Amino acid sequence: MYDRFGVIAVVEHDEKLLVIRRSETVIAPRKLCFPGGGIEPGETPEEALVREFREELGCMILPKREIWQNVTPWNVHLRWWTASLSEVSEPLLPNPREVEAYDWMTLEELMNHPDLLVSNLPFLHFYAAAIR
Repeated sequence: MYDRFGVIAVVEHDEKLLVIRRSETVIAPRKLCFPGGGIEPGETPEEALVREFREELGCMILPKREIWQNVTPWNVHLRWWTASLSEVSEPLLPNPREVEAYDWMTLEELMNHPDLLVSNLPFLHFYAAAIR
């Protein structure tokens, strides 16, 4: 059994991926990763994805489809979803308690960035193979 369950939002625009830099007060401070977080009891993965994105970046997303799953070294079962920003979405406003900043990066930039959260690499390798 897994210790926790989580969801990750993969938002792509103009061949770039939306990534966040974690704040200094959370686990893995200042690391780059995708927006996301834990699934609360009674929530569907889609509901958790929308809630976590709003909590971290202050705007709405539209979940599209689950594209991958993995289990982290910390026994967290993650479900990776493609998503898009809502057409009526507000501007991205990072919640400073969780997110220091956000950026749009190419797959190559992200894979080679020294601040990348290492547990994101298996997904990035999957994603690179899937889009080629």
